[in-house]
Amino acid sequence: MMKRVLQHIKEQKYQNLYLFYGKEKYLVAQTRDKLKEALIPSGDTMNYSYFEGKKTDIPEILELIQTMPFFNDYRLLVLDQTELGKKSNDDFLNALKEMPETTILLIIEDDVDKRSKIYKYINKEGCAVSFETPKEKDLVLWVAQMLKKEQKKMTQKDIQLFLYKTGQDMFTIKNELEKLISYTKGREVIGAEDLEALTTAQTTNQIFVMLEAIAKKQRDTVLKLYYDLIELKESPFGILALLVRQCNQLLQTQSLLKAGKSQGEMAKELKVPPFVAGKLKQQVRLFKREELYEMIKKCAATDEGIKTGKITDRIGVELLLVEFSK
Repeated sequence: MMKRVLQHIKEQKYQNLYLFYGKEKYLVAQTRDKLKEALIPSGDTMNYSYFEGKKTDIPEILELIQTMPFFNDYRLLVLDQTELGKKSNDDFLNALKEMPETTILLIIEDDVDKRSKIYKYINKEGCAVSFETPKEKDLVLWVAQMLKKEQKKMTQKDIQLFLYKTGQDMFTIKNELEKLISYTKGREVIGAEDLEALTTAQTTNQIFVMLEAIAKKQRDTVLKLYYDLIELKESPFGILALLVRQCNQLLQTQSLLKAGKSQGEMAKELKVPPFVAGKLKQQVRLFKREELYEMIKKCAATDEGIKTGKITDRIGVELLLVEFSK
């Protein structure tokens, strides 16, 4: 569907209504900017309006929707996370139905309710586009293309390692790749040693390492990883949730291995990239099934203790990690 928007830009034939939603903020931002560049000349503030957040001035938006552009073919309004794309009142919907052809309205939301009147109307009369994280093979290709543009090279294995370290957020991938390109200035090839030296290990990767240290009863390593995550502004609740998710994934991995599934089949079942399935396959050998169940049970007890005020979140998770690794 994103290609449909790019085709509109190429042909200069636009819909009056666009709804962008989904997890991949990088693609949303890129497509939004391309649409703006095509519709509004650089420096034109008369024909462009941007509203962000729930506390937006709806009467002002309704007025602008009906306002003709000033010395330009179009007026562009962007409503970012206003929730008007999730659930709208009748006044807003009626304004959309009476919107002049010179107004282009772009609504951006994290998620939508496809049963809502606003979604059904835009999907029928305009263009509703879902932006989801690309598959691993597409991310590998994207990274390879960016490297080629900068006259750099990386093996496919190292690109996969790079993606494992960064996670799949495209903004993070782009930022980390730019750091690597700058770090290896004067060299054509980027190797695994460069990734280890520079690439920021993301939270999910840290949780993998933490669980391995728990299995080996390396308490100091476990606590160091926990404090590192806290320093990176990760919340104790977030760390707790990731621990539970990882334990559940390991339980699923055990079942899939027992059923004789291949790594590719496991990745599909677990809804993770193949290289993550490979890491889970390796790590699951460190734990007994009963251990994983017990860890999930204790995580749930800690979660309840924090929520009922019996213990603070930071201390609660710290004590839990100490118990896991003793």
